[in-house]
Order: sequence, then structure tokens, then C-alpha cells
Amino acid sequence: MSSDEKQVAPRSLAEALRAKDDGSLAALLRARPDLITPVPTDLTQLATRAGTRASVIRALERLDRFTLQTAEALAVAPEPADRETLLALLAGDENDPAVVGAFPHALAALREQALVWGPDDRLRLVRTARELLAPSPQHPSPTGLGPTVAEATSGMSPGRIQEILTAAGLPTTHDAVSAVASLTGLFTDRARMAELLAAAPPDSLDVLSRLVWGPPYGQVTADPASRLRWLLDRGLLLPTAPGTVVLPREVALHLRAGRAHRDTRPLPPAVEPAATHRPQVVDTTAAGQAYTSLATIEELLKDWDEGGPTVLRAGGLSVRDLKRTAVALDVPEPVAAFWVELAYAAGLLASDGEADERYAATPAYDEWLELPAAERWTRLATAWLSATRTAGVIGGRDTKERTLAALGPGLDRSAAPEVRHRVLTLLAALPEGASASPDSLVARLHWERALRGAASSDDLRARLARWTLSEAESLGITGRGALSAHGRALIGAQPSAAATETGTASGPGDKLPVHHHRHHPAPPPQPRSAAELAAAASRAGKLLAPLLPEPLDHVLLQADLTAVAPGPLQRPLADTLDVLADVESKGGATVYRFTPGSVRRALDAGRSASDLHAFLSEHSRTPVPQPLTYLIDDVARRHGHLRIGSASAYVRCDDDALLNEIIADKRSQGLRLRRLAPTVLAAQADPATLLEGLRSMGFAPAAESAEGDVLITRAHAHRTPPRTAPEPVPDGPPSPDTTLLGAAIRAIRAGDLASTTPHKPTAAAPGRNGTLPRTTSAETLATMQAAVLTGDTLWIGYVNAEGSASQRVIAPIKVEGGFVTAYDHTADEVRTYPLHRVTGVAELADEQA
Repeated sequence: MSSDEKQVAPRSLAEALRAKDDGSLAALLRARPDLITPVPTDLTQLATRAGTRASVIRALERLDRFTLQTAEALAVAPEPADRETLLALLAGDENDPAVVGAFPHALAALREQALVWGPDDRLRLVRTARELLAPSPQHPSPTGLGPTVAEATSGMSPGRIQEILTAAGLPTTHDAVSAVASLTGLFTDRARMAELLAAAPPDSLDVLSRLVWGPPYGQVTADPASRLRWLLDRGLLLPTAPGTVVLPREVALHLRAGRAHRDTRPLPPAVEPAATHRPQVVDTTAAGQAYTSLATIEELLKDWDEGGPTVLRAGGLSVRDLKRTAVALDVPEPVAAFWVELAYAAGLLASDGEADERYAATPAYDEWLELPAAERWTRLATAWLSATRTAGVIGGRDTKERTLAALGPGLDRSAAPEVRHRVLTLLAALPEGASASPDSLVARLHWERALRGAASSDDLRARLARWTLSEAESLGITGRGALSAHGRALIGAQPSAAATETGTASGPGDKLPVHHHRHHPAPPPQPRSAAELAAAASRAGKLLAPLLPEPLDHVLLQADLTAVAPGPLQRPLADTLDVLADVESKGGATVYRFTPGSVRRALDAGRSASDLHAFLSEHSRTPVPQPLTYLIDDVARRHGHLRIGSASAYVRCDDDALLNEIIADKRSQGLRLRRLAPTVLAAQADPATLLEGLRSMGFAPAAESAEGDVLITRAHAHRTPPRTAPEPVPDGPPSPDTTLLGAAIRAIRAGDLASTTPHKPTAAAPGRNGTLPRTTSAETLATMQAAVLTGDTLWIGYVNAEGSASQRVIAPIKVEGGFVTAYDHTADEVRTYPLHRVTGVAELADEQA
């Protein structure tokens, strides 16, 4: 690089940002959206914010394994480092070709995120990132390297340093600085270091081999053994504290053949297929499970139709209620928790907010029921994709050791939507019909976000990935572990993605998947707009709809008082059968059983015997069996023969012999009945208890009103007031859209112009950057009026109503009534300012005006 080029090299991150074009700034703000929350006033403030600890940690957490290793290598390189030195730390003496190929992408990613700045011959890591990644006794580096010779000898006496030079075969020097430089030169010279170590005792080399990959610190006694003394005398081990020695960084790098890391990972690990099925099998399996998911949600909310479980004082479902729900749905408790949380995330379920607070369906549930099956499924699937509430953590403990309950607080995991989408995207990259090995999937996710946690199954991202696989299967997004066609459409993946991303890998001679050779993973998908999400859901619904079974309008009645539904039933038919019969078994075909209790339930709901006969005749593909006809007629004949009303409660019947039978029955003693008239009995129990008691004795009484009319008891669905679905908890600030990015960049550029543009000095105070101009009111007014005529741009100081002072660059358009209307370059809009709040005005320098 020439001297002229070196002169224009940026001296700070702010200058480096100032040299970027708008496209590069947009890429930075898109990758690190926390930098524009709120929008910085200028590029200096943007650079300051980009170097804060919280922002740097967040940026490092989003780096993949190799890009993070590149930053770690730069943290142990001399500052500033050149590109070749940094590459050598990663590729080693053997110049690993995979590392060489991946290095440009990793360095570009660090530059894009403003973690590295400077030209190729003077690369610098942002100071905060260097502090986080550089080795120190309190925070060991992931590289396992220790301090440099200069750092380790900073407190050593000059005489001792000269002794080390002599023992190492180097000439003594006149000062400690040159002595340290001489020793560093020896340790970084491969040929001379090889000669020095060739003369080392084997025991001493064993000591170095134990420290070379870290940790670099070791313990020694006051009288070290000869193998340690040989190393200490030559500076191959340096004391850092009484009884502690360290392996200098330069020595370790020589022993490592120049590598900063023991295991450099330039390539993402491949997601291995676990099994492959025909795509048609995958789609039909997923569609069947999708329909089951709809039926499960309906069954859950039907069970809670008249008011579900009570809300715990701390929020959520009790363990007992979750167990009862699991029994009702015939699924394990964790699966029941998933369905409950899914209904809540989709806005179909909420608490009613009453004094005795209970969970119930929302009005949105009734609207959802009226939608076509495919559209109902897309509502569930899109809610699951974006939800941060995570059912998998239910039953665990929060930070205060409280049990996490279903529908309770503390279930949000902000990384969940990103992990779900990434898992499905990786499945989409496999050949169609292929399922993924969970372990290889977890390894890939850990490589892509290396700093987010350990590479173990206890890592949150690993657990989220495994939960995603099981939940996607339950929801019907995947079938037999492979992504379905409607699942691909849902996440916006193209059907041809598998052919583009991977090879078939069906035999030993086939090509490996393309992603084995990629040096960098695909960038994370940008957030889709509401219109894009709706379009993707619509495409998924259209692909799913033909695969869903058509609801049937008939059942098969059998002589054993059962009805078989060979498939899903149309809603009116299913609702009526739920009242008229009890579900005996589920599966591919649902079996309903007719009992006296179920028939009485239908009669209580206002159906007559003739209505029931007509209903069965209309919807049965087989003749109505005589036993069923007799059952309905028998129950109907006795239904309402006894009447129960509210005195305390009474029983009346025209047949006094039947009343005698009731009084004589020992089972009626608990009702404490007594005769008031030949056809009336009084009871000490309330009407509901009396009604239930007589039914348990085998009678079929009917309730009546005060006017003597039979009361028809229909189940009244309990609904919450209108409720909105829970909002996902974002994983940091949302990624800005194009409009916001453009406005933010214009504002930052304008603010930077106001803070850095040279200004003409004024008579009252010389114009200096960072100092508000000061002029008298008359001078301010005259300068403003002149600028209106000439079209000049001015630099002003302004104090707003809250007393906050700022400097702005404006182009005055009109001055009247004590106000100036001007185009404000800082805000990139036309504004009106009161003249009495302008502290002063100055013209811009001629070359900047």
C-alpha cells in the first residue's frame, strides 16, 4: 500500500463508517437492528453504540462458528494485523484449503457487522470485542492461548530478562524493551525455534505438550524440577504469579504449527438424512396428522365449552387440570400441554376475566370453526411458527424455582420462532421425502450460532430443535419426519430447493450434498411482511386442501346399539351425534354407542322421539336397527312422566302407584321425600339434585317451569370477551424494513453533516465542531433573511421546549412572524423554528456550502 493510501486509512470506527456507502450502512443496520433503536444522531454516535458491550455481545452471539473463530484469531493477533497474518492463524502452516476458501466470507461478515474495521494491512477488532475475546487469566480465550511474551514479562526485572536471553543463546541488550523484542523474534522464527526445541529434554517437551492447547497456565513449586527449570531458564515458560507459570503465546503458536484453534470449523456440518420416503407418502401422512390436529383442538375446546378449568392464582393450569385434559384427549401430558398452548397462541382460548376466572373458548373460535379445514390448519400452523411461548419447558423450573405451568407466565423463549423456521428450512434443503438425523440437525444449528450455548443436548437451541421436530410432526407440517409440500409452501421454500441445494447421495459414487462444499451458510431469512405471510399460508392451504378427507354425511348403524362413522363427519351431523350418543372409540373410524342416558340427553335438549327417528333414517346408510328404535321409544315414553319443579323441590305424577314405588325405594331416602298429595311428593333437595337422584334410580323425570311447562336444557357455550392472541416476545429489536432503513440512513447522514461540516467563524464566537454558534438576535434575523434570498445553507444552534440543545444544518425558505421555515438537512424534512430559540447562526465554509 502506498503512503498516500495509508494517509487515507480510517483512524477510528466512526471514520470507517463514514467511508461506507448507503448500501453497506443498510447491511450493518439490518444485521444489527439494535443500532437504530433509537436512530443515532450521526455516525460518531452510531460507532459508539456499535462498540458498547451489550451490542457487541449480541452481534457475536449471531456469528457462525468459523466467523467467530476468525474474530477470536484476530483478538490474539498483533494489533493492527494484516490479512495474511490473520489467515495464517486460521489456516496454519499447512494452509488448509477449506479455511482459505471460507476466510473471505468470514472477514466480510465481520466487516459488514462493524466488528472489524480498517484496510487489509491494518485490520482492527472493535475494542469491546477484543476485550471479550482476548486471553486473560480471568477469562481464558476459546483459542486456549496465553499472553504474549511482552505481556507476560511486563513485571519482570531487566536482569532476569537478560538471563533468559543468555540461556536461550541470544546476545544481551541494553534495555528490557529490546530484550523482549529479541526474545519475541526468536519465538516467532520457525527455524531458530526448531533448533532450540531440538535440544530440549524429552520431559520438558512433554510439559509443553500438556499446555500447548490450553489452558496455558500451570503450577510449579519454589524449587522446580529440572524439566521445568530448563523451560523457565529459556523463557519457554514465564512466571505470572508466585507458583504459577504460563506458556507464551508465540511458543504455543510454534508448537501448534501456527494455528490459533485446535479444531477450526470452516464448513458447516451437513444435515444427514435419517430415512427417505416417497413424497406422496410424506404428504398424505402429514395431511392425515393435520386433520387430526384440527379434531384435537375442537375436542379440547368442546370439553371446555361451558367453561374450562379455573386459572391458578399465579396464572396457568394446575397439574391436576392438565392431567384431566390429557385423559380427555387420550394423549400424554406434554402433548396435551402443546395443544393447549397452540390453541392459546392462535387466539382460540383465553381466560374469561370473571371473578371466578376460568379458561374458555374465545369468540374467534366460533369464527375459526366456520372456516374450511385447510384454512383452519394454516391459522394453527402460522401461529405456531411465530409463537415464542414454548410448551416444551412446561414442568420445568424458572429462575425462582417455581414450576412452569401450561398457560402460565414464564414460557416465552424469544429464540423459538427463529429455531423453528431454521429447522424447517434445513429440512427443506434435504431431498424431498428425506427426514433429518436430529443429532446432525442440532450440530448444524450449534455451528450457525456458536456462542449461544454449549454443543450439548442441554443447550436451549438444541432442545428447541428437538421440540420443533416433534411438534411439526404433530401439527402435520412434516410427515414421517420429512417436510411436506404444504410445509415447504408455509415457510416460503421452493419445491425445487432440494434439487438445488443437495445431491441425491443415494450411492457411494454419487456426489455429496452441495452444502458440504459451501463455505458459508445461507444468511438468515429476512422477516416476511404480513402480505407475504398471508400469501405463503394461502399456498400451503391450497396444497393441503385436496389431501384432507371430505366430511361424510352418513354413519353406519349396527344392531349392537352402535354407529360407525367411517371418516370425519359434517359438523351438524357430528354435533347431533355427540348429544345423541357417547363416543366409544376413535381412530380411522369413530364408534358411537347409544345408551338410555345419551338418548335422554337428546330429549332434554328439545328433540322429540320422531325427530330422532327421522335423523337416524336420514343419515344412516344401513337400516335403523329395531333395538335402537325400541330404545328411543322406551326412553321417550318415560321421559317427562315425572315432573320436578322448585318448591324446595317437588315431584308430581298422575300415576300415584309410581310415586309409591319411589317412596318405597331405599335409594330415595337421601332425597327425604314426603307425600303432599296423591300425585305430589316434596323433597328436601334442590331440583337439580332431585333430578339426578331419580335418574340414578332408573327413572326418566323431566324438569318443569313454574308454569308447568317442560324445561328444555341445552348446553350454553361459555365464551370469553373478545381477546387478542398473545404477542410474541421479540429476540431483540425487530429487523427494520427498507423504508425505515432509508429514513434512518438519511437522518444519520444529515446529522453527521451537521456535526462535521466546517463553518465560517462568527463575530461573537468562532465556529467549532461540537459548539453551538452564538449570535445576537439582529444578526440571526439578518443572516436568515439573506439566506432566503441567496439560497445558502446555514448552521444553527437550536434549543427546544424541553431545553435540549442541538446543532442543525438548514436551508431557510421563509422568515416571518418570528419564525423561520427551512429545509432541515438533519431531519431531512421542512420544519418551522421560533427565532427566539435559535442560539446563533453561521454560514458553512465555501467548499462545503
